[in-house]
Amino acid sequence: MAIIALSMKARGQLTDDTLVATVMSNLGLKRAMAEHGVRLIETKVGDRYVLEALAEHGLSLGGEQSGHIIMSEHATTGDGILTGLQLAAEMVRSGRSLAELADVMTVFPQVLINVRGVDRTALEGHGVIAAAVAAEEAELGDSGRVLLRASGTEPMVRVMVEAADQGTAQQVAERLAAVVRDQLAA
Repeated sequence: MAIIALSMKARGQLTDDTLVATVMSNLGLKRAMAEHGVRLIETKVGDRYVLEALAEHGLSLGGEQSGHIIMSEHATTGDGILTGLQLAAEMVRSGRSLAELADVMTVFPQVLINVRGVDRTALEGHGVIAAAVAAEEAELGDSGRVLLRASGTEPMVRVMVEAADQGTAQQVAERLAAVVRDQLAA
């Protein structure tokens, strides 16, 4: 997504120099876009939310970390073939390899723990969990982030942590998963 966004921006095709991405998108994407003057609009997880934001704001590019990238000029769904063609075209235009183009973004280690068998509806506004998240975020500072979200389809809470290194991300995620398990046990 970062490669295509910056390519489109350079060619004047990234509407309002804005990219739509879900809250699960890597912190590295956010930093790379900010560094290159691209505004990022975050949505809930799901192609439908990305598409809604693209339509609402009249934008040209959005997607999910999973690789579902929507280029509204060409399609209303993520299309892997279209994405691959756009990447290949940028390689030809720039004369750079895919690895060289990918250097525009540093991917932060990301740990996702699904805490099953909990009351997902009690997550929002839960004081103990909110305090635990705030403490971990303060510890991470600018070098990471925390995202807790209730599954939309299963009795679980997803605990996602990004940090500058894998070990830190894993430790923080495990601590928060334990708090969620303890506080929301069904």
